[in-house]
Amino acid sequence: MRCATSYLLLSGLCFADDPIDLQKEAKSLVKQGSSGIPRLSELIFDPTPAVRAQAVHSLVEIGTQHSLDPLTRSVADGDPQIQIAAINGLVNFYLPGYVQAGGFQSSMKKTGAKVVSKFVSPDQQLIPAYIVPRPVIIGVLAKQISDSKDNQVRAAAAKAAGILRGRDAIDPLIAALRSKDDSLLYEAVTAIEKIRDPKPAPSLVILFRDPKEHIQLAALEAAGLLHNRTVVPDLERTLTFSLSPKARRAALGALGKLSTESSRPLFDRSLEDKDDGVRAAAAEGIARLNHPADLNRMETLFKDERKMEPRLAQAFAMVSLGKPEMEDFSALKYLTDSLNSKAWGGVAEAYLIEAARKPAILQSIHAVATQAPKDEKIRIARVLAASGDKSSIAVVEGLSKDADTAVAEESLRALRVLKARLL
Repeated sequence: MRCATSYLLLSGLCFADDPIDLQKEAKSLVKQGSSGIPRLSELIFDPTPAVRAQAVHSLVEIGTQHSLDPLTRSVADGDPQIQIAAINGLVNFYLPGYVQAGGFQSSMKKTGAKVVSKFVSPDQQLIPAYIVPRPVIIGVLAKQISDSKDNQVRAAAAKAAGILRGRDAIDPLIAALRSKDDSLLYEAVTAIEKIRDPKPAPSLVILFRDPKEHIQLAALEAAGLLHNRTVVPDLERTLTFSLSPKARRAALGALGKLSTESSRPLFDRSLEDKDDGVRAAAAEGIARLNHPADLNRMETLFKDERKMEPRLAQAFAMVSLGKPEMEDFSALKYLTDSLNSKAWGGVAEAYLIEAARKPAILQSIHAVATQAPKDEKIRIARVLAASGDKSSIAVVEGLSKDADTAVAEESLRALRVLKARLL
């Protein structure tokens, strides 16, 4: 019978070398917290996979910074399921709740049934910009994306690299776009979208007509969000082919985000399209062309529109083209009121994040922040975190002292993001 002396001193227990006993030991070490990590760091090298797996699960459950080194080592384990568990654990440290939410699932996830106009990833799992993971962690993820023989491990590493904003994993992610494995391909596209480096955009073009619609949609959306206008001609050509309604929305939505004059004819003829999403994408494109002469047409369309998605886009266009007033029935008031909608609040928030980069609009948002309803305050705090200037610090500090705990907590997070971005 063998025991680690340090562990005997802590627990007074002794386990045999039997794998079942070692599993029990690894599980019981969670109760010791950080002091159990040295022994778990030994158990991750046990010859029995079940022991190593339990050691990794215990390290994840302990979850302190001292777990990061052994988890990083376990990413190179020979067992794919242990590798994925270790990858999930690394992400969970920087994004608490990731493991509880399921972490990386080997089953192929798909995008939602409807692509709505917004400027954020369909998968909201992303660490705040002010959190910087250890470079060695991004390095081991990049290595697994490149070198692992198991596509599920590669996909899990790709997803993790995206969530952790791992810019140093870009080259392996670009290489993964040539994979024939759907799970890896989808996770690589989604990760590239989250990291926001424009370099991979041309590599996405081949996926614009991928036979798997969820991959096609992810590639089209990512192309718009990477802000690399070299893909505009490819997106315009893509729209000339027979596309599904979802793909049409996504392609025009990407053009709307990149918004070049060459796309104006597409926007103009799509403003009154029968598809809600296409009308919305066209209005976004017109907004970003930033010609005040388009304002009157947007106002007319807004008055006659009955569907929420294009109406929000038209309101965004009106605000962008010169209507920064926060008055009853104004476009900006319509957007801020929509922050309270469970269905459309995220879309309105994204529009306001972009619109608030203009000083006049930002000041109008400041003026209503502290008097707004609860959900509106929470989303305004996020808007100011993303697009506020130094004058926004006092506003967010005020929201962080709100009597509502949810508002105060979200505003404190927003304040950290805002200060990290500005100071």
